[in-house]
Amino acid sequence: MTPAPTPIIEPSGTPGRCKVTFLWRPRTHGEQAVVLINTVTDRDRHAGDISGHVMTPRPGGDLLQLTYELDADLRAGYQILPCDRLPGTDRDSWLQVMRTAVPDPGNPLTVPGPPGRRPSSLLELPQAPPQPYREHRPGVPRGRVSEERSGGRRVWVYTPPGSAAGPHPVVVLLDGEVWAGRVAATLDNLVHDGRIPPSVVLMPDSVDRPTRLRELACHEPFVRYLADDLLPWAGRTWRATGDPGLTVIAGQSLGGLTASYAAFLAPERFGNVLSQSGSYWWPDEDPERLTRRYAATPRLPVRFHLEAGRLEWMLLEENRRFAQTLAAQGYEVSFTEYNGGHDPACWLGGLADGLTDLAAGRL
Repeated sequence: MTPAPTPIIEPSGTPGRCKVTFLWRPRTHGEQAVVLINTVTDRDRHAGDISGHVMTPRPGGDLLQLTYELDADLRAGYQILPCDRLPGTDRDSWLQVMRTAVPDPGNPLTVPGPPGRRPSSLLELPQAPPQPYREHRPGVPRGRVSEERSGGRRVWVYTPPGSAAGPHPVVVLLDGEVWAGRVAATLDNLVHDGRIPPSVVLMPDSVDRPTRLRELACHEPFVRYLADDLLPWAGRTWRATGDPGLTVIAGQSLGGLTASYAAFLAPERFGNVLSQSGSYWWPDEDPERLTRRYAATPRLPVRFHLEAGRLEWMLLEENRRFAQTLAAQGYEVSFTEYNGGHDPACWLGGLADGLTDLAAGRL
């Protein structure tokens, strides 16, 4: 049976809001289903109560349903958890939920999941900011993404279309395994429209979860690898520039923290930072350490583009303070907030915006 097209989006009667209904067809008698909207459900999970996200029978049929009233500019990834009994809200239970939840079969729009997890479905309400660069467009020349090795690590390299001799501006985009399969169209479109110059994009692998948690937490040896190994290799192999003013380091979450740390530690290599949902709360035992280090240090020759979601209750205020600290120190910094969460559904569009902003007059 063909899945019902979902979600159903209707006016709510409240200006700036929408009524959004999710549907699920149970596969067995007694099967339940939970809607997992990125950050929205997770916030209630942290509070220990997900009862507001459990579907109930739809009158007059065999479907389950759940209706929310949401801001009309929301963009979010979501999944559905089919289950015989509701999961616990502790961390271990929720890790199992993340491995079990599935995309909405009635929604063809998806967002790739992290390695080892299923994709999410994409919820875009009518007033969500446009993301005009994320899909391949007919007639736009395509660059190439190749998997290479540098310093014993996998690195995906995007090279722009055409045969320009270089040297090319360069972007280091952390968590390369997440981006390698989904960023090329955005880069092609940005180059074609003249929003950024033809650039080499280096996407180093984060290897595995323990390695990522270590290296993307203000870990000096990793930054030294990026500055002293990866960038020179890219210069020799791909004619990537050595000019820090034409070099961007970009990352999300811990990657955003590390991008800012890399510029602090090696401003002679990284002159532009693109941080999305940066984990500036880090570390738990010494909160906002990097923010305080920037506050105590004379201004470095670095420019910043920062963004965070208004639903990111665990790090929004820390991002605001980091941006305010930079501004007080005289940095050129732009900071934007979007209606969304800690969410790859938002980050791809924000990546295009950030690269465009940093390229203006420089790249």
